[in-house]
Amino acid sequence: MAHAHDDHTTDDLQDTSSIAWNANAFVDEFPAAARIARLCLGFSFTALGVGAIFGIVQALHRTNVFRRFIDSSQYYSVLTGHGVLLALFFTIFFLTGIYTWGTTRSLGRDLPNPRFSLFWFALMLGGAVTTAVTILGGLVSEIPFSADVLYTFYAPLQAHPLFYIGLSSFLVGTWLAGADWFRLFYRWRQDNQDTRIPLQTFMVLVTMLMWYISTLGLAVEVLVFLLPLSLGLISHVDPLLTRTLFWYFGHPVVYFWLLPAYFAWYTLLPKLSGGRLFSDPLARIVFILFLILSTPVGFHHQYADPGIPEGFKFIAMSNTMFLLLPSFLTAFTVVASMEYGARQRGGSGYLGWLKALPWGNPAFAGMALAGLMFAAGGFSGIVNAGMNINSLVHNTLWVPGHFHLTVGTASALTMMAVSYWLYPQVTGKRLQFYGLAQVQPYLWFVGMALMSNAMHRAGLAGVPRRTAEPQYSQFDFAPVVGSMPEMRLQIAAGGTLLAVSAMLFLTVMLGTWLAERGRGRLRVNSHLPEPISGATDGPAVLDNFTLWVAVAVLLVVIAYGVPVSTMLTDGALTPGVPPFPE
Repeated sequence: MAHAHDDHTTDDLQDTSSIAWNANAFVDEFPAAARIARLCLGFSFTALGVGAIFGIVQALHRTNVFRRFIDSSQYYSVLTGHGVLLALFFTIFFLTGIYTWGTTRSLGRDLPNPRFSLFWFALMLGGAVTTAVTILGGLVSEIPFSADVLYTFYAPLQAHPLFYIGLSSFLVGTWLAGADWFRLFYRWRQDNQDTRIPLQTFMVLVTMLMWYISTLGLAVEVLVFLLPLSLGLISHVDPLLTRTLFWYFGHPVVYFWLLPAYFAWYTLLPKLSGGRLFSDPLARIVFILFLILSTPVGFHHQYADPGIPEGFKFIAMSNTMFLLLPSFLTAFTVVASMEYGARQRGGSGYLGWLKALPWGNPAFAGMALAGLMFAAGGFSGIVNAGMNINSLVHNTLWVPGHFHLTVGTASALTMMAVSYWLYPQVTGKRLQFYGLAQVQPYLWFVGMALMSNAMHRAGLAGVPRRTAEPQYSQFDFAPVVGSMPEMRLQIAAGGTLLAVSAMLFLTVMLGTWLAERGRGRLRVNSHLPEPISGATDGPAVLDNFTLWVAVAVLLVVIAYGVPVSTMLTDGALTPGVPPFPE
């Protein structure tokens, strides 16, 4: 088994401005947290591997490059598996792993009850496995159930009850994970009454408050409507209401994927750059803005839906545009922090400081490239959010092109990059195959640039999404598709590079997991330097969770109160009223 060389430790994996900690320090000091983090990261990586296989099969089939893996009737099971395994299980299991690490590290306390922590992990794992097996039923004829409802699981598509039961178990597990972190925080607060909340813990708790608010819609959709429908307990549901409940959750979950990346960009990326975070209060403001603005925007996914007043669609559009603010603040703060670090390393000039950054460090390079790609995704997201221009790209390949830049790179590449720095800490093992780790982020960046660019261009040409064939049966897209063979090849080539990059990452993680603990004892410093502008430079009201939750709930009531009440009074819950015209 190859080992990383010692000369990598000082420049790439160690902050020489502070005391060097051994990689075993976290494992020894916080054994319960390290165990849960290892379990969560392990299943996150497993979901990434299976989801990546589904992704390349899907890309090759859809572009007509290679169609021998599946037939078109199985495409939708592959598409569902790709979305659910990557967008839900890979990202959220990673979130629980890094948030467990961040909370215990920043509070200086281990998890209070290891059995409770294992319980919520078991709920998440059991739910994820149940859901995944149900999806795989569409690919294996011997399995008597299936769930090809895609990632956006709302009526009128219907899955086997096990699909919804698995999702419910997974969701409850995430709720209990948040409760675990809150309980740890309250115990810390009893001994630190006048101390500002550590930044990493603040970010974790604000993320979970947003999650509790936004997942109420999902819980109602699944438990009140979709699960009873699949069990035959009710005869019908209203598609508009279930779509609305899904998208009430469906856009905030984007930030549930993204905020772990922000967590890393704000607290780890400045350190790996060789410097310090520019502003702690600004980071807190960004997370508060996500808490109050991320939920009342779901109607921007339903611009084409009748039955929703245009004024409330406009409110959703306005709130979505306001969400550009935390992204711009993040770009300023993180880039300023990187520049500070680069100049500390000897960088100079208007842009020359960029050359002083540690681009050979896979943890730094992956996060920096992910942030750069996220900027491109933000521009395409503005198109999605606009009420008028959205009609040009609605339900076209432009949309997956956009979210492959956001969750597919900003979140996913950051999570992979952070793992190069974090995984040795929670395992106490030396990172293996360092050369592969150095190549992997750049390969992902190139692959995503190729694939996403072609998806955006194809979307502008009208090529639809969510279909096994690159056209609708009732419309003739053959002239468009036939005139753009390079786009299909570009998507296939990009998807192939992404799959190879994912396999390189998994090779590094598997090699590290199998390595002998303690051999070589790689020095990893989990100490985070103090920000240039610390927590006390900002007002204490930033830590007032009660206030910000009240503001968030008020905005949800304004955005959703009238439309949802109108749906209910129009007969969405009236027995005997069919959801579709006869």
